[in-house]
Amino acid sequence: MKKKFILCLGIIMFFFNNSGSANYEKNFFDLNIEGISGETINFRDFKNKVVLVVNTASYCGFTKQYEDLQNLWVKYNKKGLIVLGVPSNSFNQEKKKNSEVKEFCEVNFNITFPLTVITEVKGKNAHELFKWAKANHGNSAVPKWNFHKILINKEGKIEETFSSFTKPLSNKIVNKINSIL
Repeated sequence: MKKKFILCLGIIMFFFNNSGSANYEKNFFDLNIEGISGETINFRDFKNKVVLVVNTASYCGFTKQYEDLQNLWVKYNKKGLIVLGVPSNSFNQEKKKNSEVKEFCEVNFNITFPLTVITEVKGKNAHELFKWAKANHGNSAVPKWNFHKILINKEGKIEETFSSFTKPLSNKIVNKINSIL
């Protein structure tokens, strides 16, 4: 009876585990994405670094977070942090052209961290990066809104995810970055 209970409990825990299988057949460094200027951003170039992936948008209430993302980039880039902005219109709050996004970020926030082309971040048309994140970390890795953050550790695995409400310079994010740098 005790063995059946433990087996049933194990099966239930397996089905309700929200963090995905985390088998990591690929890690983050096996992926790439197109940069906002048309170049390929190979994530293998980020090996042994910590990467904060943030889906961004120009017309969002959280757009002011660009300023904190830039400050995070300036403060921690030499220590091994990459901030990667992924403009997305998945929530209908992004400009239509990559050139407009690039200009908006540079003019309004002096963004110097890498930006990608406008990219789908959820659903069946999501970029491979976001499908990989969901497969390996579960639904908490799927952006629920703009400025969702996925923190990748030096091994190319998801360390933690943060909601749009968590500011880039919050103690929660900064402490986690410091602990894995």
